Amino acid sequence: NLQESESENKLDGETASDSESKSEFGGSPPVPTSDDTPEVLNRALSNLSSRWKNWWVRGILTLAMITFFFIIIYLGPMVLMTIVMCVQIKCFHEIITIGYNVYHSYDLPWFRTLSWYFLLCVNYFFYGETVTDYFFTLVQREEPLRILSKYHRFISFTLYLTGFCMFVLSLVKKHYRLQFYMFGWTHVTLLIVVTQSHLIIHNLFEGMIWFIVPISCVICNDIMAYMFGFFFGRTPLIKLSPKKTWEGFIGGFFATVLFGLLLSYVMSGYRCFTCPVEFNNDTNSFTVDCEPSELFQLQEYNIPLVLQSVVGWKTVRMYPFQIHSIALSTFASLIGPFGGFFASGFKRAFKIKDFANTIPGHGGIMDRFDCQYLMATFVNVYIASFIRGPNPSKLIQQFLTLRPDQQLHIFNTLKAHLVDKGMLGSLEDA
Repeated sequence: NLQESESENKLDGETASDSESKSEFGGSPPVPTSDDTPEVLNRALSNLSSRWKNWWVRGILTLAMITFFFIIIYLGPMVLMTIVMCVQIKCFHEIITIGYNVYHSYDLPWFRTLSWYFLLCVNYFFYGETVTDYFFTLVQREEPLRILSKYHRFISFTLYLTGFCMFVLSLVKKHYRLQFYMFGWTHVTLLIVVTQSHLIIHNLFEGMIWFIVPISCVICNDIMAYMFGFFFGRTPLIKLSPKKTWEGFIGGFFATVLFGLLLSYVMSGYRCFTCPVEFNNDTNSFTVDCEPSELFQLQEYNIPLVLQSVVGWKTVRMYPFQIHSIALSTFASLIGPFGGFFASGFKRAFKIKDFANTIPGHGGIMDRFDCQYLMATFVNVYIASFIRGPNPSKLIQQFLTLRPDQQLHIFNTLKAHLVDKGMLGSLEDA
């Protein structure tokens, strides 16, 4: 019997050390829980099989979430940033709660308080950096903000060090290993959740199109992969997610690339989506008005000879951003799902069905954003590598904060450089 139980544990991916850890940390993980489907939907779909009932529940809630997504986009950047912050806090809560439940760590001294304290510290650091970067003139105009900005990193480090010392003081002999385990759990959660949400905010400031298109591509891939898998799926894709199929994976890829091209074409024609989000000091509000860059101006491209005979065209007019959208949608389709597979592996490791039961048919907020966080990192790296260049407005803002003698030195150096290049003379003649 002992050999049989050990073999069963191995088949389920559990080792002897896992069993020892479970006994030390307070027992086995909780059993999976089901979603709380609204009673109205239960009654309306009572005659359907569980498979089709789940299909309709997921479909109705997906449409509701997409509608909510359109509403917050319409409300503007500030609302979007607020929603990102709320999603971040909820995702952190879901992951931390799993740790509490799995390892029965409710009785650890100070630990629930410390987890949220570290979340506050990390958010203060990241959002303080963002405020200093994008609201530079406002920060310099207000004395308290200028002081906080000047010593921001020192204050952030002091806050974190306070939490670190509190953790050390909270250590008790009988819980050493569990306390350090949960300390690591909290920090990995902060790395995954807070850092990625911070990158989403940075992408948003580059232009709402860099926020909306990547998120929409992930949503489209999730929906289309589910649809193709539901109707045509036959071949299992990966053991971590038995319901994922190759048919859904491939169908979702082509549908997402096409969707990305069409959505990019529509959005590239509107300045409110393509212009960087900037803070107007005169009105103390965000503005998204600018002269569109080359990325968002129609250009003519030659179609490869191989495809000319198929489509019957020699050239095509499209926005350069549409070419970049192919890279974004390809990542969302081929690499983005691995964020979901990672989350599936995490849930299987702790024998839970979903991170929470916040959204009927979908699980928790983290279940919907497992791929979004990976996508946010890619978009930020992509912009930094292939899109973003020096920002003259930010250089001027920093220049104006220097002492007069420093400004004069930079002016003379720049003037000498332009004269050597022959550019200053041509400007004076003009």
